[in-house]
Amino acid sequence: MPTRTALITGASAGIGAAFARHLAAEGFSLLLVARRAEKLEDLAAELRDDTIRCDVFSADLTDPTAPRAIVDFAREQGIHIDVLINNAGLSGKTAFAETSWETLAGEIQLMVTAVTELAHLVIPGMRERGWGRIVNLSSVAAFSPPGASLLYTGIKSYVLNMSQSLDMELKPDGINVTALCPGFTHSEFHDTMGTRDTASKLPAILWQEPEDVVREGWSAVSKGKPVCVPGTVNKLISNSMRPVPFSLQYVLGRTFNPFKNG
Repeated sequence: MPTRTALITGASAGIGAAFARHLAAEGFSLLLVARRAEKLEDLAAELRDDTIRCDVFSADLTDPTAPRAIVDFAREQGIHIDVLINNAGLSGKTAFAETSWETLAGEIQLMVTAVTELAHLVIPGMRERGWGRIVNLSSVAAFSPPGASLLYTGIKSYVLNMSQSLDMELKPDGINVTALCPGFTHSEFHDTMGTRDTASKLPAILWQEPEDVVREGWSAVSKGKPVCVPGTVNKLISNSMRPVPFSLQYVLGRTFNPFKNG
């Protein structure tokens, strides 16, 4: 059987890089996507061998043309996408009304539209071959009450619900879809978002290593589980947050507004 290939977005660091190493160890060839071409090349050089092909494509998924460009590149290189890891993401740094529409649109494009479009583009090939695996990075935040000014919880809730819907539709075609919902994970995410100081004050018990998140996530999608909350602490947190009455959600969301003065 020909080697299967995994497309991984946000592959230059953190959970994305951990997925690349894990899947290479499982025998998958890779198409690595992120903005930082130099980091992708370094990772590809680490993972390539006589049996593992590793291509890289530098793209900014806040650009609406990026998903199609990635899939066109794969087609030109003769690559069939058998696994899609929709990992790229960010979180807003300022309150909604104080953020430019360009920034907000980029956040939505990256974590809603690109995630959905990439799935839509690769599913036909997976169906034709009768096998596919899609992991969409959601978050424990998807189970939480909405927070004032934040799009993040709503976006991750969309990813959670969309993944479950796709799994219901596609499982008869041999395609498993899983929403992977990690909590706090050691990566460059908080450095990029400028929240490292706040994150570093959180108890160590709340944190996971990206390799542990990936191991549970890949096991879940391999077994056909549509939702994976990795780690015992995260499972307890997610189970404790639902169901919450909408009236209480609103009170909690306003109380824990990270952008509130004072």
